[in-house]
Amino acid sequence: MSIPFIDFSEQYGTTKEEIQAGLEKVFQKGDFILGQAAKDFETSFANYCGVKYGIGVNSGTDALYLAIASLDIQEGDEVILPTFTFIATALCVSYAGATPVFVDVENDTYNIDPKAFERAITPRTKAVIPVHLYGQAADMTEIVAIAKKHNIKIIEDAAQAHGAKYQDKRIGSLGDVACFSFYPTKSLGAFGDAGMIVTNDPKINEKALMLRDYGRQGRYEHKIKGYNSRLDTVQAVVLAAKLKHLDQWNQMRAKNAAYYNESLQNVKGITTPKLKSDRTHVYQTYAIRVNAKRDQIMEALKSKGISSLIHYPIPLHLQEAYKELNGRRGDFPVAEALADEVLSIPMFPHMTRQQIDVVCAALKELV
Repeated sequence: MSIPFIDFSEQYGTTKEEIQAGLEKVFQKGDFILGQAAKDFETSFANYCGVKYGIGVNSGTDALYLAIASLDIQEGDEVILPTFTFIATALCVSYAGATPVFVDVENDTYNIDPKAFERAITPRTKAVIPVHLYGQAADMTEIVAIAKKHNIKIIEDAAQAHGAKYQDKRIGSLGDVACFSFYPTKSLGAFGDAGMIVTNDPKINEKALMLRDYGRQGRYEHKIKGYNSRLDTVQAVVLAAKLKHLDQWNQMRAKNAAYYNESLQNVKGITTPKLKSDRTHVYQTYAIRVNAKRDQIMEALKSKGISSLIHYPIPLHLQEAYKELNGRRGDFPVAEALADEVLSIPMFPHMTRQQIDVVCAALKELV
């Protein structure tokens, strides 16, 4: 049996008619950029997150960069973030001319270690970016307390955590500003690139709206130097149709994860994801830890028709792109161990138990 890493064909079947009807309206009206459907989706997604404002942008990467720019973070400033994440989190800091300061992560959730965050604070620290990795929230109680103590802004990187909750609050409502990616493989994915900034702060909202659209307020009245980064109306139609099903799809992912956990719980050499009791996990990625020969196991799965990926094999402090920061192996031992051991296996809402059984049987044999 061939098992893909992700299969969204069932999702498309569920939303196909609504998407097609919405697209037809856009095509007839011709409001492809900043159209009504885009404005409606911004409102719907902000309401879903439990915040006042939603600003649709071109991608999750742009969302992070424009959020940083909205906070006036610039050259000479520092932003703290986990070293175990996708590089876009750090690149957005670099785009602003600021310096990313990497810290280690927790051994159980793989999210930023609050103690490491506090130790890394200097007079130049302006913000922290907790990444809700794989779909589970970081420890926001500790992070918020530390940030308030030191007058530091919180930018949530929620690119992998659409719909997740922390102490009954939606991800996206826990910091000063939050950023989402709607890349097609996300739990809430577009048919191309798309992203969103959400916030309760009217000043951040006002500046982000200008930054995404050439820095203007009127058609030819440019208040600041801005960019071209807008959520197009076509993608908003797709996302609006899918948003109505997101909670159900997340529940389906959680059931699949629970079955994986049960099937793999006593397998020596495999560690399954740990879920903290005060939060939910949407399992954007279901990542196990394999104690030995991870890369060989991945290749063997491939030979059996089972797709898997590694998120992420090189921590940011060891990436050549950041060699000027002089990161060395041994600086962040938890992240480095994860990079050597983590293996992401197939996960999508409509995955069957038979498919999970096949994956687990293969893993048991190989490990």
